Amino acid sequence: MSEVVTPKIQKSDEEWRSQLSPEQYRILRQAGTERPFTGPFVNNKEKGIYSCAACHEELFISDTKFDSGCGWPSYFEPVKPDAVTDLRDTTHGMVRTEVRCANCGGHLGHVFPDGPPPTGLRYCINGHSMTFEPLK
Repeated sequence: MSEVVTPKIQKSDEEWRSQLSPEQYRILRQAGTERPFTGPFVNNKEKGIYSCAACHEELFISDTKFDSGCGWPSYFEPVKPDAVTDLRDTTHGMVRTEVRCANCGGHLGHVFPDGPPPTGLRYCINGHSMTFEPLK
């Protein structure tokens, strides 16, 4: 990655490790990814809000979720424009756009330009990087 963004919430590595599960830590703090079709929320059809598992910042709402068939929960836009930060990712011999939580800097996944209208974007997000709160 070639860009650095200073998140609003900053914690030590020790603090993150104590707060997150090993899988959440690997994804959110080490930019890992879960295997396709193995994470939570891929098939979730409930109405609600998806938030960052590290800092609980709201990221996506169920009304923007769609079945992309890629194996990860997909959304066509964040809950608000400044909820996520996009960064250029040149790892693995590819050029992609990484998506991070704007609040804590946690790695969420990637965004691609092959989504549905109205944005044409597909935010491909690791399920373990989020929590879900159903609408009441």
